[in-house]
Amino acid sequence: MKSSRLQLTTLSLSIALACAAMSPATMAADQPAPAAKTALPAGLKLIRQVEGIDEYQLANGMRVLLVPDASKPTTTVNITYRVGSRHENYGETGMAHLLEHLMFKGSKSHPRLWEELAQRGVQFNGTTSLDRTNYYETFAAKPETLAWAISMEADRMVNSRISGDDLKTEFSVVRNEMEKNENSPVGTLIQRVISSAHQWHNYGKDTIGARTDVENVNIPHLQAFWRKYYQPDNSTLIIAGAFDAKQALQLVSTHFGKIPKPKRQIETTYTLDPVQDGERDVTVRRVGDSQAIVALYHTVPAAHPDYAATEALALILGDTPNGRLYKALVETKKTADVFPWAANLEEPGFLLLGANMRTEQNVPEAKKILLDTIESFDKTPVTEAELARAKAKLDSDIAQIFNDPEKLGVSLSESIASGDWRLFFLFRDRVKALKVNDVQRVATTWLKSTNRTSGSFIPSEKPERVPAPAKVAVDEQIKEFKPGVALAQAENFVTTADNIDKRTQTGALSNGLKYALLPKTTRGNTVVLSMMLNMGDENSLKGKASAGQLAAAMLNRGTEKLSHQQFTEELDKLRAKLQISGSASTVYINVETIRDNLPRVLELLHDALRQPAFSETEFTQLINAQLAQLEESRKDPQAIAVDAAKKALNTWPADDPRYQRSIDEQIAALKTAKLADAKAFWKEFYGVNQPTQAQLSIVGEFDAAAIKTRLQTAFGDWKAQQNFSRLARPYSATKAEEKQLITPDKANAFFYASMQVPVGIKHADYPALMMGNYLLGGSFNSRILERIRQKDGVSYGGGSYFNASSLDEVASFSVAAIYAPQNRVKLETGIREEITRALKDGFTAAELEDGKKSLLQQMQLDRSQDNSLASTLTTNLYLGRNMQFDAEVEKKIQGLSVATIKDAMNRHLGYDKLVRVFAGDFK
Repeated sequence: MKSSRLQLTTLSLSIALACAAMSPATMAADQPAPAAKTALPAGLKLIRQVEGIDEYQLANGMRVLLVPDASKPTTTVNITYRVGSRHENYGETGMAHLLEHLMFKGSKSHPRLWEELAQRGVQFNGTTSLDRTNYYETFAAKPETLAWAISMEADRMVNSRISGDDLKTEFSVVRNEMEKNENSPVGTLIQRVISSAHQWHNYGKDTIGARTDVENVNIPHLQAFWRKYYQPDNSTLIIAGAFDAKQALQLVSTHFGKIPKPKRQIETTYTLDPVQDGERDVTVRRVGDSQAIVALYHTVPAAHPDYAATEALALILGDTPNGRLYKALVETKKTADVFPWAANLEEPGFLLLGANMRTEQNVPEAKKILLDTIESFDKTPVTEAELARAKAKLDSDIAQIFNDPEKLGVSLSESIASGDWRLFFLFRDRVKALKVNDVQRVATTWLKSTNRTSGSFIPSEKPERVPAPAKVAVDEQIKEFKPGVALAQAENFVTTADNIDKRTQTGALSNGLKYALLPKTTRGNTVVLSMMLNMGDENSLKGKASAGQLAAAMLNRGTEKLSHQQFTEELDKLRAKLQISGSASTVYINVETIRDNLPRVLELLHDALRQPAFSETEFTQLINAQLAQLEESRKDPQAIAVDAAKKALNTWPADDPRYQRSIDEQIAALKTAKLADAKAFWKEFYGVNQPTQAQLSIVGEFDAAAIKTRLQTAFGDWKAQQNFSRLARPYSATKAEEKQLITPDKANAFFYASMQVPVGIKHADYPALMMGNYLLGGSFNSRILERIRQKDGVSYGGGSYFNASSLDEVASFSVAAIYAPQNRVKLETGIREEITRALKDGFTAAELEDGKKSLLQQMQLDRSQDNSLASTLTTNLYLGRNMQFDAEVEKKIQGLSVATIKDAMNRHLGYDKLVRVFAGDFK
């Protein structure tokens, strides 16, 4: 389970603080509820309809939102409880988060919940925040799965097994999660700053709780907390995606309607912090190779009219590469990056801005620039151009959530947490209405030194005060909201292999670039593009791994026509996302946008790939950012363990593009990297000379005929100086060994083990090994995860992974887990015993049958995601196959027996065959 806060935009803090919440949403009927088209099931009444979303209420007080969208054959069920860490009293910290964990331990009618979820191929999670807790399941749209999900959520609302026995095993898991969070230096700093900024309010408490509270919680107290808040009148059920509304409402009435409305009353929270009366400073000293600076300012609740301006300010200051802080700190090489976080909370929140730094950069100097820049709006007011960029970014982020029923269904939890689900739309409208004067007023009101937590306390003879933040009456604010027009529904696209192949148009441009086009209607007219470039050969790529990686990283940092800032601005205006990543031999491009903007986005992609700027300034900033990340990873147990294992499996010489470079080798290469080498690599290797050198797929809403013409114009004459010849990766026997690596002052440890297997995707043993790994450690219901988390309670998460090559007879089998250093023996024993048991006894027929259903449903679910489908089509073009290959694999999986799987696993796998690495502080 995860405790994190879903953010809309600048809410893009790279470190997600473990929390997120909802508060009592007062939902007054401020306008007459529309009449239901048909008779509703017993106990349900229609409250309102807003932009395609229908809101109902049961007699017991529970709210229900239906968000229909048939464009993807998936359904998401999300239930949000208006309880988070804000509602915890003295000695109760961590209770909301602990309950989130225990709610997955099972209930009266679902005693083995993880197993049931896995059997149905359900993707699920739970998150806890400051104002709310939510649980959600996404699955292939099937009436029986929807019925199961609604029944399950109703049962665990009031019949969960909140027991002492389950608590004993979950203690270690929660402590493991605490220790994992403590491993992040900047995350720890941010939490300390938030804590210091709040004298009395519970927003200053970490959602995961105090270790002493979690370790000493008693079951009766925890059960009372659960019974108080986990009730229908304190919850909202959201059903989004493809489903039958009539069936859904009947299920809700049947399962939730029978739960009585509780007689207890939930008290309204009233504690607020007083006006801050001076600067505060926090210093955290820990082992690490990177530095960070942070500044926090108290601001208004999410329902307040000024919250939209706060979000805009977060971007004006902290956006990359357009924000003021980026220009003042990153472009001047004072920090490696910058980040913003506007906290959308029910009660007065905050705006937090910060930066990561390399060890040689000057903290006092950078901190002064950070604070001076933030608090300078009285001298350098907000400009029209800055606001326009921020509004375009916010609009793009909101649109991408609204166009995806899964994201929207879960994201509405955040608006419920802030007081009312319609705040999602009200925020959108307030962003559109923002004026420069609004943002300037908010900046000069709140961004003052006396309202800041970042530096030392300094007495002031005449302190300047800011207004005392107050709560907001959500009902009054929501009256301003006027619903827009609901998006048109898209087609119900069937994701079978036959239908995908039937609908996909394939061909090639004049230079050999292969394309696959799958036009279909989508919600919000969305469209995605996947592209793969293959370059060079074994000889031409020697010694050019670093230059190739940096060349790919530079492609979306400006073009000959547009600077980095202008390029990103243009993408935001087009509601587009462009990602380019790769190595010396392969580059991957992913694009998301909407139908009308696709032609212009293709022009930008053309310019990025064929006319990149290769700016010296941008190159320096890229090097600094990558160095900061790598230098910090030198102390991270997970990065160190994976690095050591991969190095042990390496068989290639140092100048070979297949060579596995260590963290230190990557750092050394970056320190000597030259822009000229990256640019020369691009000139020599980028282009298309043959059908295997480039592939491109587009899925979604677009005009196929028009796009073919544009693709020919953009890429049809693109020629590379070097031809492509695939780098073979033949099998090499693994030399088993065990390593222990010390990472001082790290509360969490990491285990990683790996080996090579002489099995490719066409090998007779591939389906059996794929299925065997899924049962052993590749699913939520796998034996390894069941052992180390559910039974032994020593790990927050872990499992096994099997990845086979499509062209070479080679695969990798790996095992990984996080754990507390003192639990190393217990963790190792559990993993070794489960692998050994699987090889000795195999799996049961029931396990296999459930595993087949789950794995096949997961594969179907993957095909329903346009991004995943586009990537698959691109890979198929390269491999010269279509979706029938997937269909054949699925048939082989259906035909597997327990004996076949056991035989295959014994031929190839074994705990003692692995390179095993334990990284942590084992003192």
